[in-house]
Amino acid sequence: MSVRKLKPVTPGQRFRVVNGFDAITTDKPEKSLIAPMKKSGGRNSQGKMTIRNVGGGHKRRYRIIDFKRDKSGVPATVASIEYDPNRTAFIALLNYQDGEKRYVIAQSGLQVGQNIVSGDSVAPEIGNAMPLSAIPLGTIISCIELRPGQGAVMARSAGAFAQLMARDGKFATVKLPSGETRLVLANCLATVGAVSNHDHQLLVSGKAGRSRWLGRRPRTRPVAMNPVDHPMGGGEGRASGGHPRSRNGVPAKGYRTRTRTKSSNKYILERRKK
Repeated sequence: MSVRKLKPVTPGQRFRVVNGFDAITTDKPEKSLIAPMKKSGGRNSQGKMTIRNVGGGHKRRYRIIDFKRDKSGVPATVASIEYDPNRTAFIALLNYQDGEKRYVIAQSGLQVGQNIVSGDSVAPEIGNAMPLSAIPLGTIISCIELRPGQGAVMARSAGAFAQLMARDGKFATVKLPSGETRLVLANCLATVGAVSNHDHQLLVSGKAGRSRWLGRRPRTRPVAMNPVDHPMGGGEGRASGGHPRSRNGVPAKGYRTRTRTKSSNKYILERRKK
């Protein structure tokens, strides 16, 4: 993966940094694996705005992704690596030996023509999905289940990866991308390797219009509002706005909002970095 810095031929391209897309092999999605996407524009069933700063954006079609990797023991060949407008990671089209096609999240280093498989007794190679009980300790993993059969819910975005630290009984210790260390059931599936498109964090949009293409409407800074509109509004001149907080008064930047009595707290060995 690489990025390209554009020449400043227009003001919008002066600072723009775009993805090189050198890992992408096709620009046509598999028709049998796409579904229509409906946009709400932030409005509810009455047509009233319930979510601010949402609306517009380019029309998209959803790519149906196989997060469960439940086709155990059936080898698949990577047919293509594709761009997905609905996520930061790239996706891979798999052709299974029995003729079925599925999309999965592409791991970094996955190549067209490579064979991957999921199951208990497969080799711990990039792209293979295995239970945590079968993965060697210290392995870089991604697309991790939290409950067996649920499908991947953790470490799915561009460049994300976790590390399998230890195993004890029916639990495995996993260090997550946030820095949190937690216990996960050892029979949960995970995919070997880090998620593709790790250069995503280096991209620079270059202009406000690109946010509109992505469906983001303009956002007013809270310190520029009046006190009736936001707790950080008001003041004479350029007032700083006081302690950072949300529109509803919940403090931000360091304030912990996780429920103290949450049942899954016992599985968290170390909280994420402050």
